[in-house]
Amino acid sequence: MDTQTFIIFSLVVDVILIITMILPWLHERDDWHALFWAAGQAGITCGSGLAFQQLPQQLNPLLSAGLLTISISGFWAGTEYFIGNLRRKHVVPIAAASALFCLLLTLFFFNVPAMREATTKMLLGTVILWSGIRVLYMQRHFRLLGMILIIRGGYNLLTVLNLIPDRLDVWFMFGLIVKTSSTLCLIYAVLEKIRERYASTIDCLSNGLLILNMDGIIHVINERGARLLGYSSTKGMAGSHVVNHVNGLDAHAVKSYFKRFAAAAGNYPLVENIVVLLPDKGQVPLELISSPYYERGRPYCMVQMMDISERKQKEAILHKAAHYDDLTGLFNRHGFSQELARVIAQSQEKGQECAVLLVDIDRFKRINDSFGHLAGEQLLREIGGRLQRALPDNSLAARFGGDEFAIAMYGLEPGSAAQTAAICGDDLFQILTSGIPLLQQNIQFSASIGVTCIPEHGTDTDSVIQHAYIAMYDGKKAGRNQLRFFSSSMISHAREAVIDTALRSAISSDELYLLFQPVANAKTGRIDKVEALLRWNSRTLNNVSPDHFIPIAEESGIIVEIGTWVLNQACRQLAEWQGSGVHLTMCVNVSASQLLDTRFIIYVERALQINQLNPAQLELELTERVLIDDGAHVRTTLNHLRAMGVRLSLDDFGTGYSSLSYLTQFHLNTLKIDRSFVMALESSARHQSLVSTIIAMGHNLDLELVAEGVETEQQISMLQKMGCHYLQGYYISRPIAAENIPLICSSPVKIH
Repeated sequence: MDTQTFIIFSLVVDVILIITMILPWLHERDDWHALFWAAGQAGITCGSGLAFQQLPQQLNPLLSAGLLTISISGFWAGTEYFIGNLRRKHVVPIAAASALFCLLLTLFFFNVPAMREATTKMLLGTVILWSGIRVLYMQRHFRLLGMILIIRGGYNLLTVLNLIPDRLDVWFMFGLIVKTSSTLCLIYAVLEKIRERYASTIDCLSNGLLILNMDGIIHVINERGARLLGYSSTKGMAGSHVVNHVNGLDAHAVKSYFKRFAAAAGNYPLVENIVVLLPDKGQVPLELISSPYYERGRPYCMVQMMDISERKQKEAILHKAAHYDDLTGLFNRHGFSQELARVIAQSQEKGQECAVLLVDIDRFKRINDSFGHLAGEQLLREIGGRLQRALPDNSLAARFGGDEFAIAMYGLEPGSAAQTAAICGDDLFQILTSGIPLLQQNIQFSASIGVTCIPEHGTDTDSVIQHAYIAMYDGKKAGRNQLRFFSSSMISHAREAVIDTALRSAISSDELYLLFQPVANAKTGRIDKVEALLRWNSRTLNNVSPDHFIPIAEESGIIVEIGTWVLNQACRQLAEWQGSGVHLTMCVNVSASQLLDTRFIIYVERALQINQLNPAQLELELTERVLIDDGAHVRTTLNHLRAMGVRLSLDDFGTGYSSLSYLTQFHLNTLKIDRSFVMALESSARHQSLVSTIIAMGHNLDLELVAEGVETEQQISMLQKMGCHYLQGYYISRPIAAENIPLICSSPVKIH
């Protein structure tokens, strides 16, 4: 091969290598070391080509200096950027230094043209040798590149020292090999940096990433994915079969997974939860989000893996809260109903029977009143534990709330449900009558038990439980401490039981709601207060009067839960009105059971804090029944409420024989005159005198007076003359929905 052909071949190779190096930069616009190195090599290539061209003598120094500057700057900048020392802020100083260096080099070549070739080889050799040393020591993963650059730089320096054989073909061949090898290594370094960047990006993902081919071979896996599968690193995983790293997985399952993509018909990604067995015998729940893609016509599966252990733990906590009673650890009503539906269906498939026993502890309220709620809760825990220990394996036990427990026995032989339930009932009576130690006393109980047999008395859970309630209440009416089996004849006498059963799910079923009755200032007609009134629209019983369901709620103890709901809803509504510029006092009725509950004060504080209300905006209405139950405890609770700033009102004043004594025992803010006196004002002089006396007494005790049941102008006129402060009744307004309160508050009621 002649010299000219060899030069052309060398230049073509250089151009191809330079273009190959520029391509990654064009694609990413981030790998600047590729562009810098390409520029450096281009400077060398152009300089080599010009060396054999006949150019005007005055241009040679300038072109040689410029190309040499480009080569030196390119290799230097590319190396520094590659090892991570070059930043954007360095660009301007480098450009200025390169321009100055080019100017000085041009002047030198003009003045000493004989030194141009030797100087060029020496400077290029030095910068390439320096680049090799930098890469060798700073980027040890690219040692081959460093060594090739050192050889190439050393080759240039040896040429200057005339230590290379003076044979042109040897010089060309050796130079081409070294130059090509170094450029190829530079290209490899650029591509490897790109690969490392993508690998680092994938490894930084918070989720695991796994890419498989159709044969189950791992194409890509990141560090997070390896850790989720129980490995400390990805070493040795890429290129191996996935079944080698996931216990319980086989090749058939992998192929079936790819078939599911075809069945999904484009509905990607596929999401599923699995539990992976780890090499250390542990396990981790994972959520897999999978999508297919094609690479060079071959199908691959990209799988995101997320550790859902924390989610599963939260779900378990929520499931426990929704299905289990936090006091006894037994099922709650919701959890029991779900499990009962399952075991009924299971038993029916096998032709077996079930039995449900509803157990209500007789007169448990006396325990709470005598020993306090903490002692009552301790007893309920003990009862729940005894029930659970005494029941056979094919049983469910639940606490429905208060002092009610439910038991279900399933998988019973046909015709044996009634007998099995009767035996279980006898065992329960023995458990309760044997007594439970409490505060150095042996507390004994009786219980009323209602029994439903399945399928004889129904098969759906709601009717089964309702029938058990009906049977239980029938036993209570018969004198308590009895076990009764349900019969259809009980239904006509079970209105109370039906109400009680439906009422227990009224809050969760969103059947309760509040209406509000305005209370007007007797002087101005302005609405200053509203009374929250509870209403119930049952899905099964339709509208139930408060006169019917409130006494049943108090008897069963559920009034505490309902009263807390009323308190929270009333405060929330008051805060909502206040946000729209309507400022009122909210009056809320409180039952005796609520006031005796040790947690009542906490409930009041929480409702006020959550809704950011002034305690004086809340007025709790008490009845004489509340004050009778436990004078000392009530007095302590009321004093605490008064210290908080909550207002207290005595409702239906005048109807009880001991009303006057309460005014000296309890510090009240308001007296509400019973409607029976107000309605007789126009027709009875005696009632006029009584109401006038009550109002005068209230003034002397610095109490506010509210007249209930105001329905006529004549009643208003008489009450105004007597000095009554507030008026409440149908003349002012009937109970109305919350959205209508701002409208009626916008203008005073005409009471003159």
